[in-house]
Amino acid sequence: MANTLLIAEDDATSRKKYSTFLAAEGYKVIEAVNGNAALEVIEREPVDLLLTDVVMQGMDGMELLACARAAQPNMRAIVMTSQRTPSAIIGALRNQVCDFLSKPFELDALRDSVQTVLERTTMCKIEIISAKADWIELRVPCDLNAVEPIQKVLSEMHGYLPKETREAIGSVFREMLNNAIEHGGKLDPAKQVEVKYIKMKRAILYSIKDPGEGFQLAELQHAAIANPDDDPFHHMEVRQEKGMRPGGFGIMLAAQVIDELIYNEKHNELIFVKYIDQCPETAD
Repeated sequence: MANTLLIAEDDATSRKKYSTFLAAEGYKVIEAVNGNAALEVIEREPVDLLLTDVVMQGMDGMELLACARAAQPNMRAIVMTSQRTPSAIIGALRNQVCDFLSKPFELDALRDSVQTVLERTTMCKIEIISAKADWIELRVPCDLNAVEPIQKVLSEMHGYLPKETREAIGSVFREMLNNAIEHGGKLDPAKQVEVKYIKMKRAILYSIKDPGEGFQLAELQHAAIANPDDDPFHHMEVRQEKGMRPGGFGIMLAAQVIDELIYNEKHNELIFVKYIDQCPETAD
């Protein structure tokens, strides 16, 4: 049976374009002209995935998400918006959004986002500890399904930075969070990783703390940082033998693109910093 998608978009041209495209991909698509109409659909029939704009007349996208969660707690959601404001981004986190598409976007990106979100085996419950624009603090279940949505949403906080810088920060964050979940948390969803994003006047700081016992660099045969000089891909063989996901470039990648990276003594918490010329002012 085809998955049911609900598109809440008050721009008729955009709504029809998304709907026609996704219907051609084999989905059952329901259109809603605004948040109120979308909520009526959600309250009367099952919806697998909600795709919603943020700025709409009447009930906006964030209000819709909050009401939708009450009606269908396990429904997945994607935000589509040109409003890359801290409040919209934080609202997406609060409402357990699975992806954040910045308008304008290509239809291929829409298809890939929908497919990826629906293919995830679980919808991770992320606990919000702090949601200030300059201090976001989360508790993340040790489930790799949580990594991409968090990384994509937090990367929107860097929208003022050059693309290369955003991608560098995102790559390091993604790999470090993967490591914390996989090695520190042993992929146990009952355990949590603590994540902090802090924006200062001339720096962006991330902190990741896992629930594990830590490590010593000499023990990381599965990581690129431990490769011998004459065998730069040795860790890939180790990872394959152990049945681990591809990767292992986190520490090496961080050393190349991040300005500072430090660990606590136990090596189960890290902080990495990227210095920038000037951060724009943001409201709480």
